[in-house]
Amino acid sequence: MILEYTEKKDTRSGFGAGLSQLGETHPDVVALCADLIGSLKMGDFQKKYPERFFQVGIAEANMMGIAAGLTISGKIPFTGTFANFSTGRVYDQIRQSIAYSHKNVKICASHAGLTLGEDGATHQILEDLGMMKMLPGMTVINPCDYNQTKAATLAIADHYGPVYLRFGRPVIPVFTPADQVFEIGKAWKIKEGKDVTIFATGHLVWEAVLAEEILKAQGIDAEIINIHTIKPLDEEAVLASIQKTGCVVTAEEHNRLGGLGDSIAQVIVSKQLVPQEYVAVNDSFGESGKPEDLMKKYGLDALTIVEKVKKVIQRKNYE
Repeated sequence: MILEYTEKKDTRSGFGAGLSQLGETHPDVVALCADLIGSLKMGDFQKKYPERFFQVGIAEANMMGIAAGLTISGKIPFTGTFANFSTGRVYDQIRQSIAYSHKNVKICASHAGLTLGEDGATHQILEDLGMMKMLPGMTVINPCDYNQTKAATLAIADHYGPVYLRFGRPVIPVFTPADQVFEIGKAWKIKEGKDVTIFATGHLVWEAVLAEEILKAQGIDAEIINIHTIKPLDEEAVLASIQKTGCVVTAEEHNRLGGLGDSIAQVIVSKQLVPQEYVAVNDSFGESGKPEDLMKKYGLDALTIVEKVKKVIQRKNYE
């Protein structure tokens, strides 16, 4: 089951396209950027709606405070900067000014994870999903391709409350429908299977698709589920799948601690005990290098998913 695609695009461009469309349909949407208009693909919105665009410069903490203030007058602020600056640098402002009072701010973050590449460990944040999902009332979304990122951008404008939307720089296959309706908190089952469940998010969804093709050739029937919404987690979909397959592999471009894998593990421990294996960065920082080389070195690829699937199936059969 290899999904067909005709082009590759970066997910950050999906955000830019969605934001530009929101400018037309949602007059209360405003955008704020911390000196990264090109990197966040916010230029089209700025050009079309200059009176609703705020360039705050390299002052991310101030940007979060301004965004929180804008909600008081009914505006829907979308902030844009790198994921490291959207979370780690401004966590106090998000916690105190946005999350605590449940402000309707959309925190939109690009260049997350190892696929940031040559910029190195200081910028390759691998803790952001965990940091943001721990904040009460924060919705956390990590879409898998251009189309899904655009659809998610449109959807969060109609969702009241703080949202963290994570996307990236590399060009990857566009394999989800262009006309999809994004449902926050509703997992997408890409393929049915009976031997193992692969829960994947973000850039690792395509790697899971590639892994499934390898596994099929080896007689292993894998179920693939795209968990685009880390919080709220679609526990119903998770339970339905693991009750059928009896074992789980989670795949994410994030630290093993605190991300998707840990969210799935909480469901397993409390609701349905099955063996689980992680495909994630194992409690380390990244490093400078080409994105594809880093993903391979840190085990965030299809071959590692295949390896983990075989391991977890052995555990299931042994246990």
